[in-house]
Amino acid sequence: MDHLRHLPRGRFRFIGVDVETANRSNSSICQIGLAFVGHDGRVATYSALIDPETYFAPGNVRVHGLSERDCLGAPTFADVIEDLRPVMEAHPLVQHSRIDERAFNGACRLARVRSLDATWLDSVQIARKAWPDLRRRNGGTGHGLASLKRALGLRFHHHDAGEDARACAQVVLAAEDRIRLPKALHPQAVQLELPL
Repeated sequence: MDHLRHLPRGRFRFIGVDVETANRSNSSICQIGLAFVGHDGRVATYSALIDPETYFAPGNVRVHGLSERDCLGAPTFADVIEDLRPVMEAHPLVQHSRIDERAFNGACRLARVRSLDATWLDSVQIARKAWPDLRRRNGGTGHGLASLKRALGLRFHHHDAGEDARACAQVVLAAEDRIRLPKALHPQAVQLELPL
């Protein structure tokens, strides 16, 4: 799927967030994906490669396929965070587990900038409420994105930050048909505006 080249303008219901990291350090962000969800349910994704200014561990490269060569010449986290901050701080952020929030906090500390002042929600917790039968202890496959991809028939390329952010948003949208979600996901919003 295609990702936006520029951040969209407007107000959104929420933003799905995902990152990929170069190594085991949460602060080693090498890709950021954002999925902007309009009040009509449309989703538009933005993805950016980031120079993590550190080494790429072979295990991480095997998972997401990104290497030093892919991120060569990309902006650093310090270069992009201030552009992302206004839109990310103005909307609820939904991550699939708490890893992405920790990654942003770690990268902010490393870049010596303040952490995002944002409301973070966890789509794993939402999925557990919507589809309790997927719990591992009951013989299910769990609530990870790969499991939800199969259970919900989602189509996305796993371990691409933009695609995983979109999948996170789709999990929340699908859960809306089954459960009442936290009020934070229902702020008054306007039409999703896509750049021409």
